[in-house]
Amino acid sequence: MKLSEVLSAHPEYMGEHPLSHNLPAGQIPILVKLIDAKEDLSVQVHPNDEYALKNEHGQLGKTEMWYIMDANKNARIVYGLKWDMSRKKVRESILSGDLDKYLRYVPAKKNDVFYIQAGMIHAIGAGTLVAEIQENSNLTYRLYDYDRVDKSGKKRGLHLKRALETAKLTVDAEPKQPLRVLKYKPGYATEFLCRCKYFQVERILLNTERQRHMVEYFTTSISFHVLLCINGCGVLYFDGVIGQESIPFFKGDCIFVPADSGKMKIHGVAQILKIFC
Repeated sequence: MKLSEVLSAHPEYMGEHPLSHNLPAGQIPILVKLIDAKEDLSVQVHPNDEYALKNEHGQLGKTEMWYIMDANKNARIVYGLKWDMSRKKVRESILSGDLDKYLRYVPAKKNDVFYIQAGMIHAIGAGTLVAEIQENSNLTYRLYDYDRVDKSGKKRGLHLKRALETAKLTVDAEPKQPLRVLKYKPGYATEFLCRCKYFQVERILLNTERQRHMVEYFTTSISFHVLLCINGCGVLYFDGVIGQESIPFFKGDCIFVPADSGKMKIHGVAQILKIFC
C-alpha cells in the first residue's frame, strides 16, 4: 500500500500534533527528500503559509532544513544576498544576467545543517548530496537560473512576480552551524539539529555491534516519527500482528513510524535522522 492509503485508513497513526489535523485524508505535514545535485540548481524562493494560502489556492508555504550528507571539496550553497537590495535592483540584475554577483555563497561540508526559512533566497550547489526536510508543499518560485539554455536554446521559465513578492531582500547574519552536543547512552548517541514550528530533527548515531542489549525506541501519542538512514545499516524490531516482526534498513532508506507505536528495538551500526512534529 502507498503511505497515503495507510494514513487514510488509519489517521490515528499521525498523532495528536495540531499540524497533523486539517489536512486532506492521507496527507502528511512534512516531506523528506534526497537531492543529489550534479550541477548548480536554480536559485529559488518559497512563500510563507500566509502568502500561499491567499495566492495559491490554500496550499501551504515551505520552510525547510538541509542536512549535507556528502559534498565535494569546493561545494557551496546560496544562502540569501550579500547586501540589502530593492525589488527593482534584483529584477534588473536578473534581466541583465548578473544576479549571481549579489548572491551570498556559503561553503557546504559533510554533516553541515542549514535552516531555510520561507522567503530565503537559496540554491543547492553542484557536488552536494542533501537530505531535505520541509513542509509538505511543492510551491517553488524560480528566481534565477544563471541564464542557462536547453538544447533548443531556450531559457528556463522564471516566476519573477511571485518570487519578488515573497523573497526576503535584506541581509541575514552569516549562517552558523548549531551547537552540536552529543548525548551518549549505551549503544547510541543523539544530537539535536533543528527545531521549528513545522518539524524537529535529531541525529542518532547507532552502534550496538558490541552490545548484548539492543537500543529501545518508542513514539508517543503526540507525533509520528520518520527515520531516515543516512549511513550504515540496521534492523528495527517491533510487535506486529503475527508476533515480533523486523524491518532491515540501509543507507537511503526511510521508515514511517506511527504515533504511539509502543516499545521497539533497533540494532545496527548506522546514522539516522529522526524527524517528527
